[in-house]
Amino acid sequence: MVFTVQFLGCAAERLGVARSLPGFREPRLRPRQLRRGVSFASAGSGYDDATARVSNTLSFSNQVEDLWRYRRNLQRLVGPRRAGQLLRRATFVISAGTTDLFNHYLATNRSGTESWPPYENLLITRVANYTQAMRALGGRRFVFVGVPPVGCLPLVRTLLGTGAETCHENMNSMATSFNRRLGEVVRFLRNQRDIRATFVDVYPIISMATIDPKNFGLTETSRGCCGTGVIEVGQTCRGRLTCTDPSKYMYWDAVHQTERMNQIITDYVIMNSIGEIYA
Repeated sequence: MVFTVQFLGCAAERLGVARSLPGFREPRLRPRQLRRGVSFASAGSGYDDATARVSNTLSFSNQVEDLWRYRRNLQRLVGPRRAGQLLRRATFVISAGTTDLFNHYLATNRSGTESWPPYENLLITRVANYTQAMRALGGRRFVFVGVPPVGCLPLVRTLLGTGAETCHENMNSMATSFNRRLGEVVRFLRNQRDIRATFVDVYPIISMATIDPKNFGLTETSRGCCGTGVIEVGQTCRGRLTCTDPSKYMYWDAVHQTERMNQIITDYVIMNSIGEIYA
């Protein structure tokens, strides 16, 4: 199962499942594809439903509702018993929080460090509540992906005026704090008898690649490959000129990593995190 994740395509391939999981709401989704897993992800969403409203996308609570519909469809396809077995063996990959942090910082007039602790508490409460809902629907294996150095995203550098060579330290501090709290949630889940959970901390590997890109075969970490590389995101990249060699870039657009960077992250994830939930 996937909710909001950027690099799962690479990870899925390394784990021996489909290279690209279909979206649950895709009109062409075939019943047989339900057995291999689907994606409930919605770009720009977050743990806070208010984030989805700002981004005009599906909220996390909407995605959990889709999980309920998925289970119902799976039960009709293979029967309740087999559906339960598939859900217990499935890997629920949850990656969110980046847009929550960014929107919160802008909404608080860039005084996010003062108002951050109560908002962080709200996000962590949402994580716990959504996990309980997914558990009630059959989930037993969970992979929680932490947030990256948000202050180093090209879009953040542009909008907050740090310049191409400087990351926004306040936002990075918020990201580090959130990852620490998310790790605590995962450690709590590990103590539950029937749960396997792991925390994937992508912050260190992205930080290392940002500081020393040549060590990872990269040459550009401050801008994306598409358009100007400092403001375009997602659909706004359509029709724009792109760089000649995306494999040398950390970012495809001003927020999302390139396929090459995703592979680097996946190699790190496979070696250090995900394997333990299959042991």
